[in-house]
Amino acid sequence: MKIALIGCSGSIGRQVAEVVREHPAHFCFSALIGGRDKAALSALCNEFRPAFAGLAEGGEVSLPEGTRLLRGEEILEHAFDGADVALIAAGGFAGLSYTLRAARLGLKIALANKESLVCGGELVLNAVNKSGSDLVPVDSEHSALFQALSFRRDTPFSKLILTASGGPFFKLGEEELKTVKAIDALRHPTWKMGPKITIDSATLLNKGYEVIEAKWLYGAPFERIEAVVHPESIVHSLVSFQDGAMMAQLGYPDMKLPIQLALTYPERLPCVRQLDLVSLGALHFFALPKEKFPCYSLALAAGKAGGTAPTVLNAAAEVAVHAFLQDAIAFPRIADTIEAALSAFAREDVTSFEQLASIDARARSFARNVIYD
Repeated sequence: MKIALIGCSGSIGRQVAEVVREHPAHFCFSALIGGRDKAALSALCNEFRPAFAGLAEGGEVSLPEGTRLLRGEEILEHAFDGADVALIAAGGFAGLSYTLRAARLGLKIALANKESLVCGGELVLNAVNKSGSDLVPVDSEHSALFQALSFRRDTPFSKLILTASGGPFFKLGEEELKTVKAIDALRHPTWKMGPKITIDSATLLNKGYEVIEAKWLYGAPFERIEAVVHPESIVHSLVSFQDGAMMAQLGYPDMKLPIQLALTYPERLPCVRQLDLVSLGALHFFALPKEKFPCYSLALAAGKAGGTAPTVLNAAAEVAVHAFLQDAIAFPRIADTIEAALSAFAREDVTSFEQLASIDARARSFARNVIYD
């Protein structure tokens, strides 16, 4: 299977490379596309020797003979040439253009970029349905739902239940949250992830994104999607059925399993260590404290509003999280910035990627003004 990996130098991209190393008879790379990390891209290309490579932010890279460096618009045009599957692991709004391109080409898509569905769910699903592309989730929570639904996105269900670790601040009070720093937020208790998604986990914005994703992936109304806190991160999500039964997927927190399964389902290959049920001890579930983590409710409000609102949400969030990572703002101001942006931009129906890109740019500019002016 030839994989076009978009976002090869990030946390997910590095774990995709681990999967390919472990199963060289099953997988190889047709293309490796990075962001700005030239050294990482060069190292991966010299190891895996794909037909194509590219840096989204430009620059020259040392590549082996036989690997063509794509530049500028060539990246989107040729990144999927010869690929069997597009694995979209680029972070943020930047991943949407690649997801749309792969969907329009009718490729199987292993989707690890939340923003593709959060911002462009309508565009992506229209393209998928038109081309017959196979859209498979890579997020651990949505992989769990996909497995519980027997690898079908049209299986009837009563409720989808997403689990959240609660992040590093679940037990803190509202006053304590005012003084936390980025270094504290990056100490996730159960997962090892990139900085942006780790902060989104600390604010629970990430869980709001996953609710929006579930709406698009499974055609679920928001009232049939629930999120609960599960600090152990062993139960990755559950599906409730009409007869009262629940199906859950359990495993140690390790992204290699959902990455590999997205590529191989319904076949399963050796991947991660089995759970030792006896040593687990008790598993706990708690109500999600919405009042303490307003980013979750803001995400749901934007998702329910639909149209361009989730794009405004995400743009403001990306700017605010970057500022928090630089210690430029306090933790609660992430939510304040998002709320200000959502109030400032009128909702529009989605018409095109170009429209969303324009709104994304304007919302980012607005958020920077809120933070730095």
